[in-house]
Amino acid sequence: MSDAREIGPDAFIPGFRLADIDVGGGITIRVAHAGEGPPLLLLHGHPQTHVTWRKIAPALAGRFSVVCPDLRGYGDSSKPEGAKDHSTYSKRAMAADQVAVMRAFGHETFRMVGHDRGGRVGHRLALDFPEALEKLVLFDIAPTATMYARTDKDFASRYFWWFFLIQEAPLPERMILGDVEFYLREHVERQNKISGATEEAVFQEYLRCYRSPEGVHAVCEDYRAAATIDLEHDAADADRWVECPLLALWGARGVVGRTYDVLETWREKAREVSGRAVDCGHTLQEEAPEETLRELLAFL
Repeated sequence: MSDAREIGPDAFIPGFRLADIDVGGGITIRVAHAGEGPPLLLLHGHPQTHVTWRKIAPALAGRFSVVCPDLRGYGDSSKPEGAKDHSTYSKRAMAADQVAVMRAFGHETFRMVGHDRGGRVGHRLALDFPEALEKLVLFDIAPTATMYARTDKDFASRYFWWFFLIQEAPLPERMILGDVEFYLREHVERQNKISGATEEAVFQEYLRCYRSPEGVHAVCEDYRAAATIDLEHDAADADRWVECPLLALWGARGVVGRTYDVLETWREKAREVSGRAVDCGHTLQEEAPEETLRELLAFL
């Protein structure tokens, strides 16, 4: 494995080892990896880290070469200062990180599962690197441009952070840093609909990675990018399709499933779409791991 520094066993995902991958531009991506077989990339969302895959990654590693990174700005990956145009945290930049990670493992083509922000990175990766992606699974999202275009009072009320985090720095950063644990716990508990799905030790790990000024700034920049430069990239690619097979899964009790016809939104963006709801909230891999794993194995 090139451009990598091995760290040791992952404390949260049995059988996985940690490494730091230099993807260029001064950016290092923390990854957990294990298994043999076809390569599979798992990308977490906000406010999680790669640890979110702990309940399903070991089983997937029995059939695949699994790579679970922390996205740029999250976990123990680099958290660079945001650029004026927010391009540092564009999904284009974050997708390029992940292609570099997979190439560091020797994987020129791979399958991918993305939850939340990781799914948005996956959508951009499918457009920018279509030759790399064999299959794509997206958890609990509709396309970013679609969600902004169809925003109404109900959605804005339920997903308020989409509009809070994009405010000009340092307003949201300073407000969150006033009580990071309260903010993060409220966020996780509102989105999860299965009590206890995020164990306290795991929440504390998310909090450890989230609570630094650099971490909070990175999260805000991720969302600022989604509301600006990512929309510009999406508009420029409005006539392009996701060419690989796409599986969309969403939480039946969550906002996305109640607000959108999820399959219809992705059939506007991808040529081959299938999927269904899972009986849980936003975080399928933590709330309904067995059912989610069955869907993944059948599709992948």
